[in-house]
Amino acid sequence: MKKTAVLVVDMLNDFVTGALKCDRGLAIVPNVKKLLDAARKNGVDVIFCNDAHIKGVDHELKLWGDHAIAGTKGAEVIPELGPCDGDYTVPKRRYSGFFRTDLELLLDELGVERVLLTGLHTHMCVRHTAADAYCLGYDVAVASDCTDSFTEADYNYGIEYLKSVYGADVRSSDEWIAEMSK
Repeated sequence: MKKTAVLVVDMLNDFVTGALKCDRGLAIVPNVKKLLDAARKNGVDVIFCNDAHIKGVDHELKLWGDHAIAGTKGAEVIPELGPCDGDYTVPKRRYSGFFRTDLELLLDELGVERVLLTGLHTHMCVRHTAADAYCLGYDVAVASDCTDSFTEADYNYGIEYLKSVYGADVRSSDEWIAEMSK
C-alpha cells in the first residue's frame, strides 16, 4: 500500500452543529470515526486540517460570516473524532489545508505519497485541499461516505470533480479499511 495519510477536513463544531451547521455532516460522523479508528490501529497517520480563522481579518469570513474562530469551541474538532494521541493538527485560514500552512512539510516528513480525504465540504474545502495535493504530486483518494456537503447536488458535483480533474480514487470507508488492514 502506498504510504497514506488520512486528512480530516473541517469536522469542527461550527460545521457539524454550530454557526455553519450541516446536517449531512453529522450523518457522516460514524463512518469517519470508523475509518479513523482503523487508520490509527493500522499505523496510518491522521491529520486534522481545521479552519482557525482570525475574527475581523480572514477573507473567508466576508463570504461566510464568523465561524471557526481560532481559540473558540466552534473551531474545535467534534469530540466524537478526536484528535487522539499521535494525530496531527494543521490550522488553516483558507479553504485548502495546504494554502500557507505546514501540511506539505508534515506530509513530506512522514513520507506520505497519497492523501485520503474526509470531511466537509466535498465541493469546497475538500476540493481545494485535493487540488493542492494533486498539484504537489500526491495521489488523491476520497472516502465517499466520509465526506459531504450542504446538499446532495454539491456533494455529487464535488465527487465527480475530484474524480475527473484529479483522478481521485473514490471508495467507501469499508473498502479503505480493508486496504489498511492488509
